[in-house]
Amino acid sequence: METLDDIARDLAVRLGTMDHPGLVPAIDGRLAQLPAEAVAAVRPPGDAGAVIISGLQVDDARLGPTPGSWREAAGTGLEFELILLLLARAAGEPFGWRGQQDGRLVNSIVPSRGQEASQTGASSATTLAPHTEDAFHPRRANLLLLGCLRNPVRVGTTIASVRRTRLDHDQQQLLAEPALPILPDTSYGTHHDQEAAPGVPTLWTGPDGTTLRYDPAYTPLDRATPAHRAAYARLSGELDRVSVTAALGAGELLMIDNDVAVHGRVPFRARYDGTDRWLKRINVRLRDRPRRPAEATEDGYGEELVEPFRHG
Repeated sequence: METLDDIARDLAVRLGTMDHPGLVPAIDGRLAQLPAEAVAAVRPPGDAGAVIISGLQVDDARLGPTPGSWREAAGTGLEFELILLLLARAAGEPFGWRGQQDGRLVNSIVPSRGQEASQTGASSATTLAPHTEDAFHPRRANLLLLGCLRNPVRVGTTIASVRRTRLDHDQQQLLAEPALPILPDTSYGTHHDQEAAPGVPTLWTGPDGTTLRYDPAYTPLDRATPAHRAAYARLSGELDRVSVTAALGAGELLMIDNDVAVHGRVPFRARYDGTDRWLKRINVRLRDRPRRPAEATEDGYGEELVEPFRHG
């Protein structure tokens, strides 16, 4: 029986690039051959909000140095990208953003000069605040896959499940009100109309339990009432209290339920010497987990999805 690595290696030889026009049918054509344990590993992780999957193959010698930006990372780590894409497809529908990293399905997360203090994945010297990935958009990912190619100094990714927090009834009610907008982060540009942005709830109860949509770095909390700000601060404190840190090693994948858990990153000193932390990221939507009906009226600030695996 072929392993996940065998399948990815064969696809890499056949396709040669992630831009090959036959990528989607090639991935879909191999799903039935995936090992059962690989398919089981990418089921949603439940109330914990995240799970680490180990044992993915990384050949450090063939990778070359960590790129200095996502643009320089184009075309690197092909076999690993295919492994992640196979797992993402086994979980649901992988997608990208037309306005982010040129619409690539698999994004590179590396520290970049000049971005050290930004609230994006390219930062390093500052704490990346816990957040829902792409919280500004009604069609954001349900699952987020972060695969590690390199992390020699064990930089930690933080994860906190909202279902581990404790809030009183009044706080929950306040945070369920669509009081404040969430704006796109600067990786999508800075041209968005902030004044016309609709308010969205931070918390609500979904079919499986409490769900959140949270990005304090891009939420204009100064517009909120004192009571709402206090409830938001309580939620932030609770997420900090229940937060755990995962220092991924090469060949490990962190799968996050983006509706249940927020994630961030501890600060670190980027060396820009070719050995810095290097992750690959894929967004996944689950067809059997619809969004709240109210989100259907949101335009997502005009940001469009790249959805080659969506059928119907």
